[in-house]
Amino acid sequence: MTQIIKGRTIARGTAAGKVLMTKDPISFLGNVEPETGKIVDPAHELFGRSIQGTVLVFPQGKGSTVGSYVIYRLKKNGTAPAAIINLECEPIVAVGAIISEIPLIDKLETDPYAVLKDGDEVIVNSAEGYIEIL
Repeated sequence: MTQIIKGRTIARGTAAGKVLMTKDPISFLGNVEPETGKIVDPAHELFGRSIQGTVLVFPQGKGSTVGSYVIYRLKKNGTAPAAIINLECEPIVAVGAIISEIPLIDKLETDPYAVLKDGDEVIVNSAEGYIEIL
C-alpha cells in the first residue's frame, strides 16, 4: 500500500529511487566528492556511501555557497541524487537543486524520519508537492 505525504516544493520535477537518509546536515563543499558522489567526510554518518541516484534525505545543508556549484557538478558528472528531501531547505541546497534540475521538497506534513528508512522506494513529485512511499 502506498502512502502519500505532502510537502513544500523547492525545485520542481519528478524522480524515483531508494532512500538514503542521514540526520547529519550535509556540506556539499567538503562532505561530497563530485566525481564519485561519495560522502568523504569521515565524521559524517554516511561516510563512504554514494548519493548517486538516491532519494537523499537530510535535515538541511550547511557551509559554503560553493556547495550549490558542487551539486551542479554532481549532476553534470552523473553522480547526483535523483531527488532530495529536506526537513527545511536552505538557500545553498535550494539553488544547487534548482540549477541542476534535481527535484527537491521539504517541510513534509509528516516527519520523514518517522516514516522513511534506508532502502525504501519513493517517488518525489515536487511539481505536485508530495512524496509517495511505494
